Amino acid sequence: MNRFFKAVLLTGLFVGTTDLLAAYITQLIKTGKFADRMFHYIAGGALGLETSMKGGNWVAFLGLFFHYFISFAFTLLFFLVFPRLKFLWFNKYLVGMLYAVFVAVMMGEVILPITPLPTGSFSLEHSVVGWITLGVVLGIPIAYNAYKFYGVDSLKEENSLRA
Repeated sequence: MNRFFKAVLLTGLFVGTTDLLAAYITQLIKTGKFADRMFHYIAGGALGLETSMKGGNWVAFLGLFFHYFISFAFTLLFFLVFPRLKFLWFNKYLVGMLYAVFVAVMMGEVILPITPLPTGSFSLEHSVVGWITLGVVLGIPIAYNAYKFYGVDSLKEENSLRA
């Protein structure tokens, strides 16, 4: 398998899984209940919430597919843009956190509004907590793996030795 696609695939699987775990844990903390219909809710972005919540296992699999598709898409985007924008080479942790904010804003302001899913009102407190969580489970792992794949730390080290 092509080295690039293997890196994107493994990173996308990792961040998709950690994002799911974070969503389930967050929902459990907020409501005290396990979110057993989360994938049905995600599928509601394509099918409509009323239809998806009545669906069976295939609807849940569709929601799972959409979740990982979005994770892979944002991972692929970062891996494609990263070598072209050298300012992203500044600090993998800061860049990862900022990328998570970008992903959250894109999902909340661009992608979700074009789906039939209900949109909530903006709350800075909830957004900041969400951004930090997304940064830890998605942004930083994507940036970390892109740094590793492109050898940025090695390049920075070589450049500092030359100076």
